[in-house]
Amino acid sequence: MRRIGRLAALLLTLAPFAARAALPVEQAEVVRTYPHDTHAFTEGLLFRDGYLYESTGREGQSFIRKVDLATGRTVESVSLAPGIFGEGIVDWKDQLYSVIWHGGIGSRWTLKGFRHLGTFRYSGEGWAMTQDGRNVILSDGTPVLRFLDPRTLQVVRTLTVTAEGVPIRQVNELEYVRGEILANIWMTNAIARIDPTTGHVKGWIDVSALAAKVGATDPDSVPNGIAYDKVGNRLFVTGKNWPLLFQIRLPAAR
Repeated sequence: MRRIGRLAALLLTLAPFAARAALPVEQAEVVRTYPHDTHAFTEGLLFRDGYLYESTGREGQSFIRKVDLATGRTVESVSLAPGIFGEGIVDWKDQLYSVIWHGGIGSRWTLKGFRHLGTFRYSGEGWAMTQDGRNVILSDGTPVLRFLDPRTLQVVRTLTVTAEGVPIRQVNELEYVRGEILANIWMTNAIARIDPTTGHVKGWIDVSALAAKVGATDPDSVPNGIAYDKVGNRLFVTGKNWPLLFQIRLPAAR
């Protein structure tokens, strides 16, 4: 749990969702389930070359790993330093980039073996990342997404996420899916479908039924983690410390 009061977090998220009724809401429809490590406090998730890549948070428990989808078995893994709270990851060519919650220092890793290649800096907090084939996209918990040059990781433009004109805070885990940015909204069961040109939320995916199915009792075990298999056209979602990863039906085109 990021260290702000739970009531404050709820107040930050409830107000923008007054606009939800005016936007289409789709219920997440489960296609298949897979095992997921209940010790994984999921912060970042992506799918590449037949494997899941996952990053986790909490100081002393943060790691990045490559996972076999069918079994949930860890194929390769690297632990972050004990004082680090790991956050999002993104792949770019043959590398993996990662950010941390506080400190403004990101890392570059080899995709194979997770060999550390160097660091980069960013301002503010780091929450999640994805990429659209041109830029790396970074969330920091505010309504503003940053588009970064994938080579220099410097900001080239920003995008404010709004729903019915209201800025959406707590934008968390990201995935670029078929021309949209999907984003978990922290401490909610909602995934926003964001237009990457305007920042407008086009609709919502409601994963409440999935959260109920896993029966998590820890209030911090919220939905977080979206991965898209471009080759197989499959969409996966999970949550922090959830026992299952769900393949859900892709949302209807809008």
